[in-house]
Amino acid sequence: MKPAHSENRDPADVAAGWVMRHDRGLSPAEQDEFLQWLAADPRHGEAMARHRLAWENFDRLAGLYASVPAVPDPDLLAPRARARPQRTWRRLAWWAVPLAAAAAIMLVVANRSGPVAVTSAGASLAAAQLTPIEERTLEDGSTIRLNRGATLQVAFTPEERRVRLERGEADFAVAKDSARAFVVESGGVKIRAVGTAFNVRLTEQAIEVIVTEGIVAVARGDASGAGVLSALSAGERALVPRTASGTPLVGKLSSEELDRRLAWQPRLLGFTDEPLTTIVNEFNRHNPVVLRVADPALRDLRLTARFRSDNVPGFLRLLASDFGIRAEPGADGEIVLRAAR
Repeated sequence: MKPAHSENRDPADVAAGWVMRHDRGLSPAEQDEFLQWLAADPRHGEAMARHRLAWENFDRLAGLYASVPAVPDPDLLAPRARARPQRTWRRLAWWAVPLAAAAAIMLVVANRSGPVAVTSAGASLAAAQLTPIEERTLEDGSTIRLNRGATLQVAFTPEERRVRLERGEADFAVAKDSARAFVVESGGVKIRAVGTAFNVRLTEQAIEVIVTEGIVAVARGDASGAGVLSALSAGERALVPRTASGTPLVGKLSSEELDRRLAWQPRLLGFTDEPLTTIVNEFNRHNPVVLRVADPALRDLRLTARFRSDNVPGFLRLLASDFGIRAEPGADGEIVLRAAR
């Protein structure tokens, strides 16, 4: 199902499709497509609001908050006051959308009365750090996730699939093709695979390779055989110094260390009646930007929500629009959360 923004389609039908796609999580490309559709016609926002409300009511009635458990709400059909709850807030955050231009100088968080603009050097840094993780699908069906700031070049031939990682970190899920090996080259090191998954990080000092599925060959020079340093299997890591005299280190990672090293990769985070501080800490674990709850009164507020781990802007948008919590720039790109005065 692809709710493309076509003038010939009823906005209600398109909105229904977006509701379901939001529920399972949007890719960065889908997030941009949704924002363009939303801005194309005021009726689109109205249709989304109607479908969002219906979706939330059905979830609350059935006691379902997406894929995380929740207690059924016996008061769903009872008359409800319009006042905002003071201590325990629960809301399904399926519709929160990242910023379309996260690398802009201004970090914008929407609220009910209009946008709250935060402008400073810290906000500019935070905006760059909040850019969603880039995901690419190659012509052979392989997929690549690029950590923020990473760059690469792809060169496919009938004989070989080759990628050059020029900067940063990327995760590769390689489609099987026994006739053509998949080779990643970075910093004088080549990683050769056929059908597997692995993570490559290039720094000034070394190249790190972590295998999460299958087996890869790590080599200096010709990855086809000569100069092979190691054959890594799932859960193993090779750290290869960029200097020819450096000694490569190869070893097994614990599950905790593996999770920590790959925490940058997007995943779906589910929270059920969790304190705001717990949710903030989990976002901090998966992103370079640091969120901090400044007001003691906010630390015990509890939320039920579901987000992609790199959707920090969507999380901030929800806090601003539904709970009146402001996001302000702090030192070194930190984002400070305060209750609206």
